[in-house]
Amino acid sequence: MAARGGATTEAREALAALCEDYWYPLYAFVRRRGRDPEGAEDLVQGFFARLLEKGDLETVDRRKGRFRSFLLAACSHYLANRADHDRAAKRGGGRTPIPFDRFDGEGRYAAEPSHGLTAERLFERQWALTLLDRVLGRLEAEMAVAGQAHRFEALRATLLGGGRSAPYATIAAGLGLTEEATRAAASRLRRRYRELLREEVAGTLDDPAEVDDEIRALFGALAG
Repeated sequence: MAARGGATTEAREALAALCEDYWYPLYAFVRRRGRDPEGAEDLVQGFFARLLEKGDLETVDRRKGRFRSFLLAACSHYLANRADHDRAAKRGGGRTPIPFDRFDGEGRYAAEPSHGLTAERLFERQWALTLLDRVLGRLEAEMAVAGQAHRFEALRATLLGGGRSAPYATIAAGLGLTEEATRAAASRLRRRYRELLREEVAGTLDDPAEVDDEIRALFGALAG
């Protein structure tokens, strides 16, 4: 909603935040649709420029569904209407491009599953990972401000699951705590992580009552 404000400073900052959050999910979507790395970069650049210049964000209606669904449909429409020679001729449209790194994007894309996910499912998965990364970043920043950066690094893996965490006894030894105190610290960290996750998800919704459904959709996208 803030990005709909046109040329105001607030609108530009909001659009920059949207671009930062969604550029890689859209890049992965375009790559999975068969475009090469340079073509995918051009298309994502052009798509964001269109959002800004053509006023497409003015058509967003929160009552009609999730913003990411609007974004995916709009990007699909954009792809259907962009010719290859048009991409090459209008790369960036003569404007300062959005500063994302294609090589980083391609490196991340190379690590994606080579099969089993449609372009649409890959977009959803990357949106979910982007949101979770933002939550983790907020938690890390909180812990650093509290002077507990070392504790956060030691306990980070306990948030992620999947058997990647060292035994609590090992973590406790590194922190100079008892195993019981380490388990308690990990529990507090997970609780705060869940609180921040709900805050981030709520910030993408118009109706707070939809938070639980959206969290289920988020983890469903990761499971898929």
